[in-house]
Amino acid sequence: MSVTKTDQGTQTDQAGDAPRRAMIPLVVTLFFAWGFATVLVDTLIPKLKSVFELSYAEAMLTQFCFFIAYLTISIPAGYLVARVGFLRGIIAGLFLMASGCLLFVPAAAFGVYPGFLLALFVMASGITILQVSANPLIASLGAPETSHSRLTLAQAFNSLGTTLAPPVGAALILASGAAGASAAQTPFVAIACGLFVLVYVFWRRRHHEHALGDRPDAPAMSLALLTNPRLALGALSIFLYVGAEVSIGSILINYLMQSGMLGLDAAHAGRLVSLYWGGAMVGRFLGSAVLRRFPAGYVLGAHAVGAATLALVSAGSGGLLAAAAILGVGLCNSIMFPTIFCLAIEKLDAEKPQGSGLLCLAIVGGAVVPVVTGMTADAFSLSVALFVPAACYLAIAVYGVLAGAGKLESRN
Repeated sequence: MSVTKTDQGTQTDQAGDAPRRAMIPLVVTLFFAWGFATVLVDTLIPKLKSVFELSYAEAMLTQFCFFIAYLTISIPAGYLVARVGFLRGIIAGLFLMASGCLLFVPAAAFGVYPGFLLALFVMASGITILQVSANPLIASLGAPETSHSRLTLAQAFNSLGTTLAPPVGAALILASGAAGASAAQTPFVAIACGLFVLVYVFWRRRHHEHALGDRPDAPAMSLALLTNPRLALGALSIFLYVGAEVSIGSILINYLMQSGMLGLDAAHAGRLVSLYWGGAMVGRFLGSAVLRRFPAGYVLGAHAVGAATLALVSAGSGGLLAAAAILGVGLCNSIMFPTIFCLAIEKLDAEKPQGSGLLCLAIVGGAVVPVVTGMTADAFSLSVALFVPAACYLAIAVYGVLAGAGKLESRN
């Protein structure tokens, strides 16, 4: 029985699809890994604050050193991935992230706070390279019409990581019997070991690069794009959103430990933080259904108003009500980042890659807003500090309403 050229072509296509399909669970694992590591920093903050007797502003330097990597590393990471390809970019990101985790060992051994800040920056630099590599890769691993479902799947596993990290951090860092800063060693060394396993796995698959599609172009940032109000205000909203989300996650353990709130010890408060991040995971699934029925801008506005309201209710109350309200902000956070992102690059056409790059740089809000929140907490109280993220959410609500009403014209 002869094989036609068409049959041969189909067989070749199917053979080429095999390594792409096999890559999907590996890339999804990356989303889980950096979500887990990112939120583990939240449980590290109260430990370092206590050990080094830090103010809230000083403790928030952990988030500053972590998220400043998005500003300084995103563009070099784009050039790296354009030069070496997706898989080698992922290998570089994993190796750098693992190296940052291992730097926690000497930082804890010598009891030097700047050592922890350096470790966090190195780890976040690796995560930034992973983001630049993995986001376009997961979208290219299959038919274009199903790219959104793959991205949603990957983001769901990222949320799973952020949900599981707080109870693990509470058990290994906050409730650990280890003295002082040494409690931070075990979880980050364990993460490093897992990351080195992934380095090996991806290194074995580096020769499949040709089957994964074209390499992304190096980002050509143009500030002229910010003359587009939809993109400019979208970048500002990303800045404020990441800053607000990280601010609440960072102070949450200390907030719940207060006698006027739940009066919990650090370990029990740390476990409750998973409800904050878990709400975001649940809300993504619910929000995806809502976004099919209502304009994205108005859905964003409603979620942002809800988040601001809950933050203000928590700030103005106490006990169980205050705790439930602040934890409920996580549910409102769920759809904000992807919705802002999509609204901001809408109708950019050929300039979408450049616009996306500018939005990734805006993630640096996670470095700036938490420091402002910490300074407010030092000057007044943790309850008053919640007005900072509440103001961020209200600004995001304005962007959502303007976008939903068609008041933001995209440049053609």
